[in-house]
Amino acid sequence: MSTLKPLQIDVVSDVVCPWCYIGKHRIESALALVPDVPVKLTFRPFFLNPWVPREGISREDYLTTKFGSVEAYKGIAGRVVAAASEEGLIYRPELVQRQPNTIDCHRLILWAEAVGKAPEMKQRLMELYFRDGGDLTDVNVLVQAAADVGLDADDVRRRLAADEDVARVSADAQEAAGKGISGVPTYVFAQKYAVSGAQDPNLLARAIRQVSAEINAQAAE
Repeated sequence: MSTLKPLQIDVVSDVVCPWCYIGKHRIESALALVPDVPVKLTFRPFFLNPWVPREGISREDYLTTKFGSVEAYKGIAGRVVAAASEEGLIYRPELVQRQPNTIDCHRLILWAEAVGKAPEMKQRLMELYFRDGGDLTDVNVLVQAAADVGLDADDVRRRLAADEDVARVSADAQEAAGKGISGVPTYVFAQKYAVSGAQDPNLLARAIRQVSAEINAQAAE
């Protein structure tokens, strides 16, 4: 009996993108619909707001710069809150006080990936931000989040204090932008097909099955 070749799926997204929060849940739901298809899921960095400085800015300043005013975001937020709720996720935009630069978050996800904990790390950071209004510019919050998913707190604190993997994460994010990815989440199947947006799990499941069949047919030739 031949063994199916795993399908590589790269999820290009950012931890402060609400549709990425929803999209992560949807790709996981899609994978549950195709348990017979072997998949290697990798989270790739993207900077939704590359102009935000490393120390972050107030949420008010961010919303004013990006949407014109705090009020202007409320209508948009309502739709996203409802979409998140339909997935069983909680988004409380009123709790968010600070808008982070996400380089350090992506570094944590990269380090968690080395021990097979990238999905858990990404989920924890997103929950902190969207559900709890956590300050992802606070090193203590980041260290605790890493510890919550099983990483060594002292090791993470030491690595965050240095520039370890800053260049790598930045280069990965620039590579995605260079390939024309401007909206996230974007799911890249087998490094050749891209699906943009937090799509319905059934659609994603069909794409997974289709591309997996294609790459395995090619491998068998």
